[in-house]
Amino acid sequence: MRKEYHHRELDESTALRDPFQQFRRWFEDAAGADFEEPNAMALATADRQGRPAVRMVLLKSFDECGFVFFSNYTSRKGRQLSENPRAALLFWWDKFDRQVRIEGAVEKIGAEESEAYFRSRPLGSRLGAWASEQSAVISGRAALEERLREVAEKFPTTEVPRPPYWGGYRVIPEIFEFWQGRESRLHDRLRYRKSAAGEWMIERLSP
Repeated sequence: MRKEYHHRELDESTALRDPFQQFRRWFEDAAGADFEEPNAMALATADRQGRPAVRMVLLKSFDECGFVFFSNYTSRKGRQLSENPRAALLFWWDKFDRQVRIEGAVEKIGAEESEAYFRSRPLGSRLGAWASEQSAVISGRAALEERLREVAEKFPTTEVPRPPYWGGYRVIPEIFEFWQGRESRLHDRLRYRKSAAGEWMIERLSP
């Protein structure tokens, strides 16, 4: 299977100097198009032995401080991030033949920020955070649904507290790579990385 890429180009003369602003430009393009979940991203982590794992998660916010997602701290990704607090993100917007890779250190966000987001979630998602021992082996779907019934009885109102083992992470970028598909596989790849002086530099990579 093969397709030819011919939608757009990515050039140093028109790329924004700030990678966060360049990401925002592309993200807004995707958000305004017919994508099911433009904020879906692949999150790659590794344990202390360097054994990798990758899964899809949803970006919930971003600014010049980093890219935020939420998870159970005791999940596989949570355990890996506690052992090796670094990660890589990948966004893929196929209709535009674009991808963005981000690499950097990871930190937990503050409790207040996690609380605010948790309160904004639908009731079912808040109950689900209590019901699921994410990544743990369970006997079957029935066990999960029984646990959900127990949690719903424990919290009969909409005031469901945030579990102490659930919250947000922030990926703090050290490298961005913007990839624009081009004809004949001669793609445009621009990498942003910090100079010794702390300024973002743009480098073109060979496809």
